[in-house]
Amino acid sequence: MKTVYLAIGLLILHVSARCVTIPDLLSPDKKIRVHIEAGNGLSYAVSYEGQPLLTPSHIGLEISDLPVNWSVRGVSTRAVQANILSPVPEKRRQIPDHYNELTIRFRQPISLIFRVYDDGVAYRFVTHIKDSITVNQETAQFNFPQPHKMYYPEVVKRENVDSFHTSFEELYQLKPMDSLTAANLCFSPLLVAPANGPRVLITESDLEDYPGMFLTGTGGAALRGKFAPYPLQEGVTEGEFPQLIVTARAPFLASTNGTRAFPWRVLVIAATDKELPANDLVYRLAAPSRLQDVSWIKPGKGTDEWIIGINLFNVPFKTGVNTSTYKYYIDFAKRFGFNRIMMDAGWSDYKDLFKINPAINMDEIAAYAKAKGISLSMWTLAMTLDRQLEPALAQFNKWGVDFIMTDFMDRDDQKTVNFYHRIAAACARHQLMIMFHGAFKPAGFNRTWPNAVTREGVLGSEYNIWSNKVTPEHDLLLPFIRMVSGPMDYEPGIMDNATEKTFRPIGDKVMSMGTRCHQGAMFVVYDSPIQLFSGNPSQGLLEPAYMELLGSIPTVWDTTVIADARLGDYIVTARKSGTDWYIGAMTDWSPRTLEIPLHFLEPGSYTLTRCGDGVNADRYPSDYRIDTLTVNRDSTLTIRMAPGGGYLARLQKR
Repeated sequence: MKTVYLAIGLLILHVSARCVTIPDLLSPDKKIRVHIEAGNGLSYAVSYEGQPLLTPSHIGLEISDLPVNWSVRGVSTRAVQANILSPVPEKRRQIPDHYNELTIRFRQPISLIFRVYDDGVAYRFVTHIKDSITVNQETAQFNFPQPHKMYYPEVVKRENVDSFHTSFEELYQLKPMDSLTAANLCFSPLLVAPANGPRVLITESDLEDYPGMFLTGTGGAALRGKFAPYPLQEGVTEGEFPQLIVTARAPFLASTNGTRAFPWRVLVIAATDKELPANDLVYRLAAPSRLQDVSWIKPGKGTDEWIIGINLFNVPFKTGVNTSTYKYYIDFAKRFGFNRIMMDAGWSDYKDLFKINPAINMDEIAAYAKAKGISLSMWTLAMTLDRQLEPALAQFNKWGVDFIMTDFMDRDDQKTVNFYHRIAAACARHQLMIMFHGAFKPAGFNRTWPNAVTREGVLGSEYNIWSNKVTPEHDLLLPFIRMVSGPMDYEPGIMDNATEKTFRPIGDKVMSMGTRCHQGAMFVVYDSPIQLFSGNPSQGLLEPAYMELLGSIPTVWDTTVIADARLGDYIVTARKSGTDWYIGAMTDWSPRTLEIPLHFLEPGSYTLTRCGDGVNADRYPSDYRIDTLTVNRDSTLTIRMAPGGGYLARLQKR
C-alpha cells in the first residue's frame, strides 16, 4: 500500500529555445542541492549545506540509430510525501518516502529523472521509443572535489574468463581515490569517506533487463561507471560446481524495450556514520512489488550444515548427508524455535535435481519435518535449476519446501540479471521464497520480488573455512556499506570462537574470529529476513540458554534504531518486534565500553535478558555470561565488549 500526496509544478520550455536554465533541485530539508546542465552535453553536480559533494559529472545514454541531442523540450517538478508498507520488513514496516523530483524531456525521445531525498540523490533515464533498442554505452561519472579516501571491493580477475566474472565477495580496501585507475574494477556499493563532510555511498536500484554497474578509477578525484557487455557466446566450466561463463561479448550493453525506465544511479548521503546501516533509499527507489498475495512468505531462522561440514558429535549415528543427520537438524530447529532447515549442496546430484543422494530418503525427511512443523529449504545449482525449473519447483512443493537457494551465477550482465527476475517469478508462482548465492547486491530486487528474501554478495562466514579474511574489522564495515544495498546472507552463529592469535582456517572444524557474542549480535545487526545459523548444533545443545536466546530473535522488524555507530569500529543496533526490543552490538579488535541511553523504548518497564562477553573473552572468546535485569526508557545500558566482542539482549515488556 502506498499513499501519495503530490505537489506538482510544470515549466514548459519552447522548442525554439536555444539555451535553457534547468532549476536546481533541493531535498525536502533543503540541505542537498542538485544542479543540472543540459545542451551540448549532460552533467550534474551535488552539494550538501553549500559544501560541494560532486562537481559537474557527465552522464549519458548512447542508443543505436539515435543521434545524441540533449536539447531540452520541457521540465516538470513534483514533491512527493508517501508511505511504503513493506511486506517483508528487514529494517522497518512503515517506510516514509519523501522526495522532490525533476523530470527533463529532451527533443530526442528520452527523459531524465532526478530525485532528491533528505538522505540521497538518484537519477535514471527513461526512453520513449516504440521499437526495441540497443544500448551501446552509458556514461556515469562521479567527480569529487578532491581524491577522498574510499572503501571499495575490487574484482580479482579469474583465470580464463574476463573481469566481469565475480562472486561479489571481496574485502573492502581503504585507499585514496586517486590510487585507482581504469585497470581497477570495483563492484558497488562502495563508500567515499571525506575527512570532513558527509559519507557518500554509490550504488544502484531497480536493476532489470540491463547490466549492473561496476566502477573504475581515473587516477584522480573521479570514478566512472563500467558495464558488462552483452554475452554473445557462453561455455560451461568444469569442476564440482559447473557454471556458465561468457566466451564472447557483443559491442553493446543491452538489447531491450524502447519504452522503459533504466536503473537508478544512487548516491546515499550520510552526515554521520550511524545514518548508513538503517538507510533504505535503495528499497524506496525500487519497482513496487509484483506479487498480489504475500501471505505465504514466511521469514524466519534456519540451520545450515555446509559450513561446519556436518561435523556433529554426541550422536548415535554416522553423520553426513543422510536421513538421520537431517532428522537431527529438524529436532534441533524445533527445540530452539527455528522454523526451517537448509539441505545444502549434496542432497542431490548437482547436475540433476531428480537424482537424489542414495543416503537420503526425501519422503521420510519431508514427513518428519511436516510432523515437527519445520519447513525444508533446498540448495540448487543455478544451471541445473534453470534447466529443470518447472518440474523441480513442483517437486519442491510436494516435499513441503518453502525456500530454495540457487548458486554460482557470478555475473551481472543483462542475461544474468534477467535470470534473477525469471527465477523469482517462477518461484512466486509456486509460492517459494528464493535466495541467490554467487550473486550481486540486491539493488532493490527484494521490494519488487518480496519472495526474494535475501541473497549473498557478501564475504561471510564460509570464508572462515579456507581463509583469515573474515575479521571483526570486516564485520564492522558490512553494515555501513554492503547492507545499505539490501539484505545479506552472512550466515552467522559459529560457536568455535578464536582470538586473532589463535584463529586457524580449518575445514570441518570451522572457527570464527571474535567472541561468541560477536557472532550472536549479527542476528540483530545484520539485515536478513531469513537468517541461517551456521554453528554446530551439537555444541548448541550443550548451551541451551544461549540457543534459546538466539532462537527468540525475529528476522523482520517493526522499526530499527542505530543507537551508536562508527564506521569500521563498532555498532549498536536496536530493533523492535511487537512489544519487544532486541539489541545487538559489535566491536572490532578494540575492546569498548559504551553507554547507551534507552530513550527509544516505550513507557513502562522491561525485563532485559543479556548475553555479554565473559570476563575471560579476551583470551577465550567463547566465554560469555547471560543474566537479567529490569530497565525502562530512563535507563542507560552499559555495554562492555572484549576485543572482537559483542553483546546481545532481548527486552520484554513487563
